[in-house]
Amino acid sequence: MRLLSFIVATLIAGAYTSNVIDLTSDNWDQVVGQGKPGLIEFFAPWCGHCKNLAPIYEQLADAFTHAKDKVYIAKVDADGDGKDLAKKYGVTGYPTLKWFDADGKDEPYEDGRDIEALAGFVTKKSNVKSNIKPPSPPDYHILDIHSFDDVALDESKNVLVSFTAPWCGHCKAMKPTYEKVGTTFKPESDCIVANLDADDKKNTGIAQRYGVTGFPTIKFFPKGSKEPIAYEGGRTEADFVQFLNEKCGTHRAVGGGLNDEAGRVSEFDALASKFFVATADARDSLYKEALALSGTIGVASKHYLRVMEKVVNSSEKYLEKESKRLESILQKRNMAPAKLDEIKIKANILRSFAEQKKEEAEGKAEETIRKATAEL
Repeated sequence: MRLLSFIVATLIAGAYTSNVIDLTSDNWDQVVGQGKPGLIEFFAPWCGHCKNLAPIYEQLADAFTHAKDKVYIAKVDADGDGKDLAKKYGVTGYPTLKWFDADGKDEPYEDGRDIEALAGFVTKKSNVKSNIKPPSPPDYHILDIHSFDDVALDESKNVLVSFTAPWCGHCKAMKPTYEKVGTTFKPESDCIVANLDADDKKNTGIAQRYGVTGFPTIKFFPKGSKEPIAYEGGRTEADFVQFLNEKCGTHRAVGGGLNDEAGRVSEFDALASKFFVATADARDSLYKEALALSGTIGVASKHYLRVMEKVVNSSEKYLEKESKRLESILQKRNMAPAKLDEIKIKANILRSFAEQKKEEAEGKAEETIRKATAEL
């Protein structure tokens, strides 16, 4: 049994060899300062944060295996064989990461501990690209000192800006939600979702300008003004969507697309409410009224007019049939976002007529019951 355990352990060890170099006082001078730069983690085996970083750090070393002759990724047990090294380089907490240049001169690493931040730092310092496939860019705007004023202070647009820092836990937790909000509002040309890395040295002046002292800080820059409003709402997707819809006058839905109010026009809804209780002649008159109204309302009226034309010229069954067709398309969501928005608006307007038809039917049923009850 012991022999079997030994064989299994040997096979496992042989199947995986770490690309992170273990450094001690014995081999330090053979690696550091020998013409090649590298990142070194000073850790303690009992440290919880070090344990969390360990798999990411292994992934980082794997990402640069193709360039072992140009850069190294190493670690030092600062509470074991590397205690003297930790003391020499002023390590007082774990994990501590330091970058050592080709001559062995060190500088602290103070960015995030996710793989993207670590790999980006090593690439920047060594000019060696990692083999990590970069993530797709988010659908929100990424701002910096060069683009901030052009976007956030554009008085023709409403802009929501999150001021974040790569190492901030709350920012990391919010990021997936914020990305969804960016995707939801991407079709809106004047309701912009944006982000600024306020911890980046080149952007600190902007952060100071707007009094950013904690992360994430979120501010809304309304159309027609250069003065932001502090966002103090919740950080769920629904909270952000509701806030932006109110401020931008949009009708976006949680999860993407448009909500049930998009495309609805109160004046036309009022005409629709009369449409199904009217006689044929009256419907013709209502259509003419709607046609005249469309001249002042514009493009938003065309779908209302089309529904009226279809019902007047064909059958009321058009409503039910067309509504089912459009809902089927919306459920499949296999069209471009702009086309889906157009279909959602059509479905909403059809619903405005269908709601009135339903109310009419319910009213007739109630009247029949009332009469029957009275006769009894």
